[in-house]
Amino acid sequence: MQQQQINSWIEQYPMLKNMINLETVFWLNSKRKKMADISGLAVNLADMQRAEQLWQRFAPYLATEFPDTAAANGIVESPLREIPMMKQQLDDHYDGEIEGKLFLKCDNELPIAGSIKARGGVYEVLHHAEKLAIAAGLLATEQSYEQFSSQQFKQFFSHYSIGVGSTGNLGLSIGIISAKLGFQVSVYMSSDAKQWKKDLLREKGATVVEFEGDFSEAIAAGRQRTLAKSDAYFVDDEKSEHLFLGYSVAAFRLKQQLDAAAIQVDADHPLFVYLPCGVGGAPGGIAFGMRQIFGDAVHCFFVEPTHSPAVLVGLMTGEKEKLCVQDFGIDNVTEGDGLAVGRPSSFASGISEKTISGIYTIEDQELFKLLTLLADSEEIFIEPSATAGLLGPLKIRASGYAKTNQVSMTAATHIVWSTGGALVPQEEMNGFYQRGKAYLGG
Repeated sequence: MQQQQINSWIEQYPMLKNMINLETVFWLNSKRKKMADISGLAVNLADMQRAEQLWQRFAPYLATEFPDTAAANGIVESPLREIPMMKQQLDDHYDGEIEGKLFLKCDNELPIAGSIKARGGVYEVLHHAEKLAIAAGLLATEQSYEQFSSQQFKQFFSHYSIGVGSTGNLGLSIGIISAKLGFQVSVYMSSDAKQWKKDLLREKGATVVEFEGDFSEAIAAGRQRTLAKSDAYFVDDEKSEHLFLGYSVAAFRLKQQLDAAAIQVDADHPLFVYLPCGVGGAPGGIAFGMRQIFGDAVHCFFVEPTHSPAVLVGLMTGEKEKLCVQDFGIDNVTEGDGLAVGRPSSFASGISEKTISGIYTIEDQELFKLLTLLADSEEIFIEPSATAGLLGPLKIRASGYAKTNQVSMTAATHIVWSTGGALVPQEEMNGFYQRGKAYLGG
């Protein structure tokens, strides 16, 4: 990338100077469209509905193979919990005053993979498995999908390979479900991936290939090596429509949870959703789904580390995946291992540009402080990157977003998406907690 072009962008978008200096920023997306004006997207509501139908078809199989889904009859979903004590902690510690109610969407408790990636990763592998089985004459969609548990199906899938590049959680979801179905699965992992995630994948039957570089290097190498094989399929986090749709289905489920809690969402009762963001596929899919279901009454914000603002760089400049944070001298080194991404998803970025309200960045030490505050106030333990959205309501208040957009906050509902944590080893979680304690001065 030529320095002259970099200087031109910095001059055009002064916020880039703050980002280069690793300062926290709050960016509003001027390209967000009203639902009536959104057109030409690569996916639509009908695609979401078809994705939900696939989840339903596979529910008997998932209930059989994964006991943690049995209570929900094979549906992979997480609780929505109000966190009033954490709301008080945020007000006290950050000298704020959050208006409305604060909830945690606990994807840290999702079955199978213990993270948000269970939505997209598991969905895409199931979609691929169904397609192969139908093409081979092993399956008709009206039959019970419990037969995917049979030795016949596992033997059939053992002749096929699946590959994925990952910083950790996507690799876990792909590795666990692929190995369970019988696929040969390889996970290409970047240097920042946690050792326990690599160990768990190997324990589940996946092959782990480690790289010294970051996510972009791992995914590029994984793509190349996987597609060089016959009968191989690559789950491409930078380009996947199926991952995106797997995540989007969360909006249907959240609507049911809000209805059950008698929580209204409309112009007078706005919904704010805060989503930690890596390559942008998971938050992009969820934000797309939210806009489809709740229209203009929902306001979705992504959160990225100050050292890895990949989607922010791409959307602010309009260059999307053509730019990476390293082009601006930003190192892409962060403790938020699911968020350590230098270049955004090409597929998701084009959609998120029209659907999200904005992005803010967060410093690593805040992730640990928020982790400890949440554990102390609500006895909920999540991984550091999953805490990123907890500052969202305070950021909204400080930004003046509500006044600018004529949104009443007194009846607002804030949902922080907690993206992972259930599978983190206790010793590792204790270390996270103690780091947060130290940052808080405790």
